[in-house]
Amino acid sequence: MATVNEVHHVSDEALKEAGGATGSPWQPLRQRVFRTLWIATVVSNIGSWMNDVGMNWTMLTLSASPLSVAMIQAASSLPMFLFALPSGVMADIVDRRKYLLFSQLWTFIAAVGLTLLSVAGLVTPAVLLIAAFLMSTGAAMSSPPFQAIVPDLVSKQDLGAAIALNSLGINISRAIGPALGGLILSFAGAWVVFALNAVSVLGVAWVLYRWKTEPAVQRLPAENFFSAVRAGVRYVHAAPVLRNVLVRTVAFFLFGSAGWALLPLVARRELGLGPGGYGIMLASIGLGAIFGAVMLPRLRKHFNPDRLMVLASLMFAATMVALAFVRHFWLLNACEFFTGFSWIAVLSTLNLGAQRSAAKWVKARALAVYLTVFFGSMTVGSALWGQLASHYSIAVSLCVAALGMVLGSITVLRWRLNKDPDLNLEASSDNQAALELDVRLDRGPVMVSYEYFIRPEDARSFTVCMQDMRRVRRRGGAMSWSVYEDILQPGIFVETFLVGSWVEHLRQEERYTMNDRKIERRVQLYHQGEARPVVRYLVAPA
Repeated sequence: MATVNEVHHVSDEALKEAGGATGSPWQPLRQRVFRTLWIATVVSNIGSWMNDVGMNWTMLTLSASPLSVAMIQAASSLPMFLFALPSGVMADIVDRRKYLLFSQLWTFIAAVGLTLLSVAGLVTPAVLLIAAFLMSTGAAMSSPPFQAIVPDLVSKQDLGAAIALNSLGINISRAIGPALGGLILSFAGAWVVFALNAVSVLGVAWVLYRWKTEPAVQRLPAENFFSAVRAGVRYVHAAPVLRNVLVRTVAFFLFGSAGWALLPLVARRELGLGPGGYGIMLASIGLGAIFGAVMLPRLRKHFNPDRLMVLASLMFAATMVALAFVRHFWLLNACEFFTGFSWIAVLSTLNLGAQRSAAKWVKARALAVYLTVFFGSMTVGSALWGQLASHYSIAVSLCVAALGMVLGSITVLRWRLNKDPDLNLEASSDNQAALELDVRLDRGPVMVSYEYFIRPEDARSFTVCMQDMRRVRRRGGAMSWSVYEDILQPGIFVETFLVGSWVEHLRQEERYTMNDRKIERRVQLYHQGEARPVVRYLVAPA
């Protein structure tokens, strides 16, 4: 089963993207909090993988229906679809450490509850689905803030290495957890696996409890929840590179979910394996993922993100066909090795694309939207392929999914990941004029206008360039945007945009990135009047 921990993966190539080179890839481990949290997270991820094996295998013993087994995957993915965006919003507006502690407590209580029900012999298919949903809800709450706190734990120079180490830890747990879970299942039973998973959560909670963060200094009041949600959605809608990432995410994971949802059925019904054999198959995938994480930096030197993702998608489609027809245990394990390799290549490419296409102020929310689309696709796909396997066969379901993945790769022709390789989303604070005005923060709505004088021969080029400016304003929080030409004074163009209140406009000013300023300067090159366009702030009467 694909776990929510996987989405933290970003390849070593992020080292240059995220913060520059560092002397040693192990340098972040010298930071005590990062080191202890990294170790605790690896242990917790091992427990999560063990728990996945235990839940899948318990469902197989309770129900032979392909749909029931696939629904475990769906129940684990659905919370990310439902709660990732609200969680990303919370991670941007509240104390992330306290929010993470709450999510760990939630997961611990759910894991303990499943353990007690298993000891009492009260586990049913419905209980398993509810437990999977509750534990994944805890993961949905923790995933966006976990990704967002990494810059708080290490220096900027070590950020890329820290992300790479998180990737390594996830793949180590993927290789160890399934095999260990299968071994414990064989000798001790499912309740022991569930109990160990509950205990593994405590390490992360303890490190977070001991971590003393410095209070953040904010000049503006914190956003309220619903306005933060709207700001996040507007940002995604106006960010072309991020939208491309989301389209490619659906095109892969809707079909790739079949490989995870139907793997337990192939292991039990087609190969006649016990929990140990199933754990070995998952460990083979984990080893392939580790190999992929090691090889990705070299592959990225020869393939751009789009080409690498297409090649990895075709490889994953081929492994699904192998899962449909190969019935030799070790030969199938060799194929599953490439499942892990291709899965981590796609995941890292998409995750890195999502990371680099989101500004810092909205990063947790943007990543939460990515997680929502990711797990929404996994949820829908798991239910779909389980239903298809129930009506026809496992092989038919896997082959249809493989064909869909091949066809989905064609999306590269329209939605490219490297659309803007020079994108720079570092914060910019060149324009602070609005911040100096004495206006009550809650006054609004506010209409802001910029007046440009444009030569007739530049009018068409100017209006085309203003479409990029429209996206800048909308990303920052504008509710509406327009540009008009004065018919009585040809050459006078007025850009207007509306924000909800004065404080929202101040936030808009703070959210400008270097890329936004580059677009703004390109627009202002067409202006022939004063040094800067005339700006007006029109505020609704108090």
